[in-house]
Amino acid sequence: MSIRYPNGKPYASEKEIHNPYIKNHTYSNRGMSLEEELNETNEYYSAADIACIHKKPTPLQIVKVDYPQRSAAVVREAYFKQPSTTDYNGVYKGRYIDFEAKETKNKTSFPLQNLHLHQIEHMKQILQHGGIAFVIIKFTFHNEIYFLDAKHMIEYWERQTNGGRKSVTKQEIETKGYLIKCGYRPRVDYLHVLDTLYFS
Repeated sequence: MSIRYPNGKPYASEKEIHNPYIKNHTYSNRGMSLEEELNETNEYYSAADIACIHKKPTPLQIVKVDYPQRSAAVVREAYFKQPSTTDYNGVYKGRYIDFEAKETKNKTSFPLQNLHLHQIEHMKQILQHGGIAFVIIKFTFHNEIYFLDAKHMIEYWERQTNGGRKSVTKQEIETKGYLIKCGYRPRVDYLHVLDTLYFS
Protein backbone atom coordinates (compact mmCIF):
# COMPACT_ATOMS: atom_id res chain seq x y z
CA MET A 1 0.00 0.00 0.00
CA SER A 2 1.26 3.48 -0.86
CA ILE A 3 0.80 6.11 1.87
CA ARG A 4 1.83 9.71 1.40
CA TYR A 5 2.14 12.86 3.51
CA PRO A 6 -0.12 15.86 2.74
CA ASN A 7 2.68 17.33 0.59
CA GLY A 8 2.74 14.16 -1.52
CA LYS A 9 6.04 12.84 -0.14
CA PRO A 10 5.99 9.05 0.33
CA TYR A 11 5.86 7.78 3.88
CA ALA A 12 8.51 5.24 4.86
CA SER A 13 8.01 3.12 7.96
CA GLU A 14 10.82 3.47 10.48
CA LYS A 15 10.91 -0.10 11.73
CA GLU A 16 14.18 0.65 10.67
CA ILE A 17 18.30 6.44 32.13
CA HIS A 18 21.80 6.93 32.27
CA ASN A 19 20.96 6.16 35.97
CA PRO A 20 23.81 4.87 38.14
CA TYR A 21 21.55 2.28 39.73
CA ILE A 22 20.35 0.82 36.42
CA LYS A 23 23.18 -1.27 35.06
CA ASN A 24 21.70 -4.55 33.89
CA HIS A 25 19.99 -4.75 30.52
CA THR A 26 17.85 -7.61 29.28
CA TYR A 27 18.15 -9.00 25.78
CA SER A 28 14.78 -10.75 25.88
CA ASN A 29 13.26 -8.08 23.63
CA ARG A 30 15.58 -8.57 20.66
CA GLY A 31 13.69 -8.72 17.38
CA MET A 32 10.75 -6.57 18.47
CA SER A 33 10.27 -3.11 17.03
CA LEU A 34 10.25 -0.21 19.47
CA GLU A 35 6.60 0.42 18.61
CA GLU A 36 5.68 -3.16 19.52
CA GLU A 37 7.60 -2.91 22.78
CA LEU A 38 5.94 0.38 23.74
CA ASN A 39 2.47 -0.83 22.79
CA GLU A 40 2.95 -3.88 24.99
CA THR A 41 4.27 -1.68 27.80
CA ASN A 42 1.30 0.68 27.57
CA GLU A 43 -1.12 -2.26 27.61
CA TYR A 44 0.52 -3.38 30.84
CA TYR A 45 0.30 0.12 32.35
CA SER A 46 -3.39 0.27 31.44
CA ALA A 47 -4.24 -3.23 32.70
CA ALA A 48 -2.44 -2.52 35.99
CA ASP A 49 -4.22 0.87 36.26
CA ILE A 50 -0.87 2.67 36.42
CA ALA A 51 -1.36 5.10 33.53
CA CYS A 52 -3.55 5.78 30.51
CA ILE A 53 -1.24 6.13 27.49
CA HIS A 54 -2.04 5.25 23.89
CA LYS A 55 -0.59 5.45 20.42
CA LYS A 56 -2.22 8.28 18.50
CA PRO A 57 -4.36 7.21 15.54
CA THR A 58 -3.26 8.57 12.19
CA PRO A 59 -6.15 9.82 10.01
CA LEU A 60 -5.81 8.71 6.40
CA GLN A 61 -7.47 9.83 3.19
CA ILE A 62 -7.98 6.73 1.05
CA VAL A 63 -7.74 7.43 -2.68
CA LYS A 64 -7.43 4.01 -4.29
CA VAL A 65 -9.09 0.75 -3.29
CA ASP A 66 -9.12 -2.60 -5.08
CA TYR A 67 -11.77 -5.26 -4.53
CA PRO A 68 -10.14 -8.63 -5.31
CA GLN A 69 -13.12 -10.32 -3.66
CA ARG A 70 -16.64 -9.08 -3.09
CA SER A 71 -16.20 -9.41 0.67
CA ALA A 72 -12.74 -7.85 0.85
CA ALA A 73 -11.21 -4.49 0.02
CA VAL A 74 -7.50 -3.74 -0.37
CA VAL A 75 -6.28 -0.16 0.08
CA ARG A 76 -3.68 0.57 -2.61
CA GLU A 77 -3.03 4.28 -2.06
CA ALA A 78 -3.70 6.68 0.79
CA TYR A 79 -2.52 10.03 2.11
CA PHE A 80 -2.10 11.39 5.60
CA LYS A 81 -4.82 14.01 6.09
CA GLN A 82 -2.46 16.13 8.16
CA PRO A 83 1.17 16.01 9.35
CA SER A 84 1.60 13.74 12.34
CA THR A 85 2.60 15.24 15.68
CA THR A 86 4.09 12.65 18.01
CA ASP A 87 3.44 8.95 18.49
CA TYR A 88 1.99 8.64 21.99
CA ASN A 89 0.09 10.65 24.57
CA GLY A 90 -1.83 10.15 27.77
CA VAL A 91 -2.06 10.88 31.47
CA TYR A 92 0.16 9.74 34.32
CA LYS A 93 -0.28 10.84 37.92
CA GLY A 94 -2.41 13.77 36.82
CA ARG A 95 0.09 15.08 34.27
CA TYR A 96 -0.32 15.11 30.51
CA ILE A 97 2.52 13.31 28.74
CA ASP A 98 3.36 13.28 25.05
CA PHE A 99 6.27 11.57 23.32
CA GLU A 100 7.82 10.44 20.08
CA ALA A 101 9.48 7.03 19.62
CA LYS A 102 12.33 6.50 17.17
CA GLU A 103 14.70 3.71 16.22
CA THR A 104 18.09 4.02 14.57
CA LYS A 105 20.54 1.47 13.22
CA ASN A 106 23.33 4.01 13.59
CA LYS A 107 25.85 2.80 16.18
CA THR A 108 27.17 6.16 17.39
CA SER A 109 24.53 8.85 16.79
CA PHE A 110 20.87 9.67 16.23
CA PRO A 111 20.22 11.48 12.90
CA LEU A 112 17.99 14.51 13.42
CA GLN A 113 16.43 13.90 10.01
CA ASN A 114 14.40 11.20 11.81
CA LEU A 115 12.35 14.05 13.29
CA HIS A 116 10.35 16.80 11.61
CA LEU A 117 10.01 20.49 12.38
CA HIS A 118 6.29 20.21 13.17
CA GLN A 119 7.09 17.54 15.77
CA ILE A 120 9.63 19.82 17.43
CA GLU A 121 7.11 22.69 17.42
CA HIS A 122 4.49 20.37 18.90
CA MET A 123 6.80 19.36 21.75
CA LYS A 124 7.56 23.03 22.41
CA GLN A 125 3.84 23.69 22.79
CA ILE A 126 3.45 20.79 25.21
CA LEU A 127 6.22 22.18 27.41
CA GLN A 128 4.81 25.71 27.23
CA HIS A 129 1.46 24.47 28.53
CA GLY A 130 2.92 22.52 31.42
CA GLY A 131 2.88 19.05 29.90
CA ILE A 132 5.70 16.52 29.87
CA ALA A 133 7.27 15.83 26.48
CA PHE A 134 10.14 13.55 25.56
CA VAL A 135 11.63 11.26 22.93
CA ILE A 136 12.34 7.57 23.34
CA ILE A 137 15.25 6.45 21.15
CA LYS A 138 16.27 2.87 20.48
CA PHE A 139 19.76 2.07 19.22
CA THR A 140 18.98 -1.26 17.60
CA PHE A 141 22.63 -2.35 17.19
CA HIS A 142 23.25 -1.99 20.94
CA ASN A 143 19.68 -2.98 21.87
CA GLU A 144 19.56 0.04 24.18
CA ILE A 145 16.60 2.35 24.69
CA TYR A 146 17.00 5.91 25.99
CA PHE A 147 14.66 8.55 27.38
CA LEU A 148 15.56 12.09 26.28
CA ASP A 149 13.61 15.05 27.64
CA ALA A 150 12.12 17.24 24.90
CA LYS A 151 14.01 20.32 26.08
CA HIS A 152 17.31 18.64 25.15
CA MET A 153 16.04 17.41 21.79
CA ILE A 154 14.81 20.94 21.04
CA GLU A 155 18.28 22.27 21.89
CA TYR A 156 19.92 19.78 19.52
CA TRP A 157 17.43 20.64 16.78
CA GLU A 158 18.09 24.38 17.14
CA ARG A 159 21.83 23.72 17.14
CA GLN A 160 21.38 22.03 13.77
CA THR A 161 19.34 24.91 12.34
CA ASN A 162 22.15 27.27 13.38
CA GLY A 163 24.70 25.35 11.33
CA GLY A 164 25.63 22.71 13.90
CA ARG A 165 25.66 18.92 13.78
CA LYS A 166 22.85 17.18 11.94
CA SER A 167 22.83 14.40 14.50
CA VAL A 168 23.00 13.82 18.24
CA THR A 169 25.87 11.64 19.37
CA LYS A 170 25.09 8.57 21.42
CA GLN A 171 27.43 9.97 24.06
CA GLU A 172 25.30 13.14 24.29
CA ILE A 173 22.17 11.04 24.70
CA GLU A 174 23.88 8.95 27.39
CA THR A 175 24.88 12.15 29.21
CA LYS A 176 21.62 14.13 28.94
CA GLY A 177 19.24 11.18 28.73
CA TYR A 178 18.47 8.05 30.70
CA LEU A 179 18.95 4.42 29.81
CA ILE A 180 15.53 2.83 30.30
CA LYS A 181 15.34 -0.32 32.35
CA CYS A 182 13.86 -3.07 30.19
CA GLY A 183 12.36 -6.32 31.38
CA TYR A 184 9.29 -8.50 31.04
CA ARG A 185 6.38 -6.60 32.61
CA PRO A 186 6.60 -3.79 31.84
CA ARG A 187 8.85 -4.35 28.85
CA VAL A 188 10.13 -0.76 28.51
CA ASP A 189 9.60 0.91 31.88
CA TYR A 190 9.82 4.55 30.84
CA LEU A 191 7.49 5.63 33.68
CA HIS A 192 10.31 4.79 36.08
CA VAL A 193 12.27 7.62 34.47
CA LEU A 194 9.30 9.98 34.81
CA ASP A 195 9.08 9.08 38.49
CA THR A 196 12.76 9.98 38.89
CA LEU A 197 12.51 13.28 36.98
CA TYR A 198 9.06 14.60 37.85
CA PHE A 199 7.50 12.75 40.76
CA SER A 200 10.30 12.04 43.22
